[in-house]
Amino acid sequence: MSLKLLQPGIQPLGQFDGLDADVLNTKGGEVVTFTYVNSTGQPGVHVAGEDQGAYDVFDGYVNVSGTFKRPAVTKTHAATNFAARPLMLSDDGITGYGTLFGSVVGGSVGQVVTGGAVLGPHTATGSGKTTCWDKPGLYGVSLDATHSSLQPTNTTLTGGDALGFTTGGLLTQATNAASVSSNGSAVGSGGVAVVVGRLVEFNTNQSLVTTPNYLVAALNSPSGTTAQPRTFTFATIYFAPAL
Repeated sequence: MSLKLLQPGIQPLGQFDGLDADVLNTKGGEVVTFTYVNSTGQPGVHVAGEDQGAYDVFDGYVNVSGTFKRPAVTKTHAATNFAARPLMLSDDGITGYGTLFGSVVGGSVGQVVTGGAVLGPHTATGSGKTTCWDKPGLYGVSLDATHSSLQPTNTTLTGGDALGFTTGGLLTQATNAASVSSNGSAVGSGGVAVVVGRLVEFNTNQSLVTTPNYLVAALNSPSGTTAQPRTFTFATIYFAPAL
C-alpha cells in the first residue's frame, strides 16, 4: 500500500531513476538500493535494450571497465553475498498516495464504500524516478508490502526484533529463511541476515473518525454485534541500515 512517514530523517533522495522493471511495481516501503545500468549513446536518447530514464539522470556516470554506467533504484536483491549499499525505503506507489482521481465508490449494487479500485497513475509515472528514504528514523510500512513473517499473526515476533528483507525488497523478520544473507549461505543454514532496522509495534490506521467496531460494539450487545479486535494495517519500524 504505502510508506508512512512518522519521525523520519529529513530530505529524501528523489533524483534517481527507477529501474524499468521495478519502478511502477513498487507499493511503498520496500527496501531498495542502487543497481548500475549501461549509459551509452547520446544522453537522454534511449538506446534499444537499455534502461530508459529522464534526460537529467544521464548527467552522471561510473566508468566500469570502459563502459559508462549510471545508477538506478531497484527493489530486487541478490539472495546471498549481498553487499549493495546504500539501503533505503521506497516511497512511491498507488494506494495511499493521493492519486489524481481517487478511488471507486459504488461498484456492484453500490456495495463498495471503501477499498475500491484506485483511479489514477502510479506516483512514479511522470518522472520514472523513485523517492527513497535513507535516514534513520521511525517509519510505518503497510502490511501488504511486508513479508509474511512480519505480520501481527507471527507469535515469534517481539518488539525490538531485528528486521531483514527478501530478494523482492519486502521487510522480514531477520531470522526468517527468506531474508537476504550477507555471507553466502541461506539464513538458517549458517547465513547471517542483512539487518536494516528493528520492529517497534504494529498499528491500526489510527483513525478515530471512522469509529471502528472495537470502540463502539459492546460485549453481549442486544444487536448481536460483539466487540471486534483491532485491525492492524502498518508495522512501525526503526529504520537504520548499516553503510
